[in-house]
Amino acid sequence: MIVYTPFWSTLKDSQETTYTLINRHHISSSTIDKLRKNKPVTTTTLNDLCRILNVGLDSIAEYMPSDEDQVL
Repeated sequence: MIVYTPFWSTLKDSQETTYTLINRHHISSSTIDKLRKNKPVTTTTLNDLCRILNVGLDSIAEYMPSDEDQVL
């Protein structure tokens, strides 16, 4: 399962807030909600967040094994 725990730490350490992401950078509030709930987001969104926060992908998301993962 992909989790966005690193995103929240990165956001806290940055000069951005969820408010600025929504209002200045046009990240939708539904995307912020998906990040809160560890729901899937597009790679375009991940790219945008990396660019906005000037960080690598590992500062936004990480893989955590989970029993909720689909069966392969």
